[in-house]
Amino acid sequence: AGERTQGAVLSSDAFFPFPDSIEAAAQAGIAAVIQPGGSKRDQEVIDACNRLGIPMVFTGRRHFKH
Repeated sequence: AGERTQGAVLSSDAFFPFPDSIEAAAQAGIAAVIQPGGSKRDQEVIDACNRLGIPMVFTGRRHFKH
């Protein structure tokens, strides 16, 4: 992704089940995350965002359902 991701917002229609995606996003320069939440490990993901200084918004809503 390189320089083009610096300052970008990462949006997902599914929750992040583990903090590794947040850590990879931080390495790519992602500035914020928006996601529905709902993982059993939400607190681990929140902790990763807090540690890395990345604001995160939980929408509480998914639009794609399968």
